[in-house]
Amino acid sequence: MPEIQPFRGIRYDLGQVGSLSDVVAPPYDVISPEEQNRLYERHPTNVVRLILNRVEPGDDPLVDPYRRAGQFFRDWQRQGVLFTEPDPALYVYEQEFSYQGETYRRRGFLARVRLEPFGQGDIYPHEETMPGPKADRLRLMQATRANLSPVFGMYPDPEGRSAELLERAVSGRTPLVAQDDLGVVHRLWPVVDPDLIASLAAVPSAQAVFIADGHHRYETACEYRRLLEAEQGPLPPQHPANYVLMMLVSMHDPGMVVFPTHRVMSQPQQLTAAELERQLASCFQITGRYQGLERIEEAWQELLTAPEDQVPLAFYTRADDAWLVVQLTTQGRERMEQLAPDAAPAWRRLGVSVLQRLVIEDLLHLPEKPPTTYVHQLQEVQQEMSSAREGWAALVLPPGMDAIREISQAGGRMPPKSTYFYPKLLSGLVFHSLENN
Repeated sequence: MPEIQPFRGIRYDLGQVGSLSDVVAPPYDVISPEEQNRLYERHPTNVVRLILNRVEPGDDPLVDPYRRAGQFFRDWQRQGVLFTEPDPALYVYEQEFSYQGETYRRRGFLARVRLEPFGQGDIYPHEETMPGPKADRLRLMQATRANLSPVFGMYPDPEGRSAELLERAVSGRTPLVAQDDLGVVHRLWPVVDPDLIASLAAVPSAQAVFIADGHHRYETACEYRRLLEAEQGPLPPQHPANYVLMMLVSMHDPGMVVFPTHRVMSQPQQLTAAELERQLASCFQITGRYQGLERIEEAWQELLTAPEDQVPLAFYTRADDAWLVVQLTTQGRERMEQLAPDAAPAWRRLGVSVLQRLVIEDLLHLPEKPPTTYVHQLQEVQQEMSSAREGWAALVLPPGMDAIREISQAGGRMPPKSTYFYPKLLSGLVFHSLENN
């Protein structure tokens, strides 16, 4: 059972920094160089200087940005820009946002959760990770000795027990509020009542927790603890490095929105719809053909209305400006079983799995994964392909909650960039120190 605890969070003193909106930022991995500069200019203590400190002239890029981030974190605490809560707390966190003309609210709470190596407890990943981001986050964690951004965890709660508790925690109380550049409103309420804390923590503690976002940060926290123990010996059970900062949200919360992650690829360069159809013929049936990039909405609607078990995909080929919509056949499902016999059935029915394992690796015989740009909106696909002279794109449906749960509990991992939970959690609302206070 996951162990969930309150903690003495480190937060911005709004009396010193002014607006919370000026000092928060999206997660490091979605910040472009242009946005990084804007956040630097927005406020001298914006959290971007901690989570994504930029390389300065004369730097050793593998040392100095991390060292500078660590120094900022310590200086800001010493100067009172950041303060440590006097009492352990949980932090109810709500995000209000618009999606497809509807307004949603997603509500959960931030806590510290005891680390369990994947496969040895009730905390499950669902995506593969890559060594580069983990090495980057480890250097930052060693420099700051803190969790600066939360892992996003979710848990089953079909009865909605946590929703009532969360409402009780915020009713009649004024939140801390920030608005990000996408218009998402973020609200935070510290909760220090011991009985309410115990009740809130008990709901996910009785369930499994599934990592929605932040796999690299979670694995990095495990590695940080391992290295600390190698240096210092076994840590006391309540040492902060035994825990990681996590946002916990019910999988049944109405605000759990998962965006699709479409692929735009530059190789093979001169792939045409006719050639793609020939190579896919043994495993797919063609259900739609459209001429012109502007017909992307029609191709997407075919995916949305297709039977889920048919694993629909839509391909655009720049060489002939054509769309091809396909669905997996019985022969295709059998081929997926041959290619991934040990994978959970839900994994073999994922669009991203079929695209990577069956289409790219098996049918197109590409020796290496083609250079890929990942986007979430149809207009982004159009923008990328309209400016490209060659290449192709694939539209895929997002995985559902049931598929994420089934794959995770079976010990499987989806290909990287399989899910994009929207909106992202802000960095800078609260930090978790990895040092004993």
